Amino acid sequence: MKLASYKVRGRDSFGAVVGAGVVDLKTRLAPQFASVLDLLRGDGLDTARATVRGVRADFPITEVELLPPVTAPEKILCIGINYANRNADYGDAETPKYPSMFYRAPGSLVGHQAAIVRPRESEQLDYEGEIALVIGRAGRRIAQDEALDHVAGVTLCNEGTVRDWTRHGKFNVTQGKNFDASGSIGPWLVTADEVDLTRPLHLTVRVNGEIIQDDTTASLIKPFSELIAYVSTFMTLKPGDIMVTGTPVKRGPRGETPVWLKPGDVVEVEAAEIGVLRNSVVAEA
Repeated sequence: MKLASYKVRGRDSFGAVVGAGVVDLKTRLAPQFASVLDLLRGDGLDTARATVRGVRADFPITEVELLPPVTAPEKILCIGINYANRNADYGDAETPKYPSMFYRAPGSLVGHQAAIVRPRESEQLDYEGEIALVIGRAGRRIAQDEALDHVAGVTLCNEGTVRDWTRHGKFNVTQGKNFDASGSIGPWLVTADEVDLTRPLHLTVRVNGEIIQDDTTASLIKPFSELIAYVSTFMTLKPGDIMVTGTPVKRGPRGETPVWLKPGDVVEVEAAEIGVLRNSVVAEA
């Protein structure tokens, strides 16, 4: 099942994407379930599946404005430097013992087809295509062999970064990762029963049609299950929490002068099991 949050005909809603249409679930399940987050927190995925079964779409997907699939997560946890060879970009050939981590604020990510904003303060807006996990079952100190049972589903993320602002502080990158609307997530949440998370997912990123990143999650330094086990050691993971799992190495010679995103550029993040997350870039007004 593909779950989407969206605006349609002047209201916020959520539903299931079926073919080229959307079955509106808010009209059918509210007030018990008024959002994707409510479904996850209320163990409502089976209810949603039963509601959608055999039902015709209420409107074409082209009529909705897609929002981030989970519109108000408690936590967006991002994993850095998590693909093979990525360490070399930071002058370190040794495999890290623990994941690198940072937070993102929900307002830093927009939905599919929405504009990513290059802020006034910098021209160094960069892209990072990633697979994002959405937690469906709460847990603390989750065993690695049980970790994937806590995943509700997956989505895609363009973890947009204002690169020079990641260097303002000695020990963090938070500033450069949290400019409003500087990245994106979506287009929808594909539930875990439709994606085999034990097999590699092929991730491709294109800028203006040119493939810039191309790898599979077989190259992850810390696989999904290990990330969940590690993070849940020190915090409780809750339904709706999002874990963005790292970005592959970019194509081109290492050390080459970076080419930053500019207004008018189009970034596409794709995985066959999920779909395509597409966004254009605009300059902040």
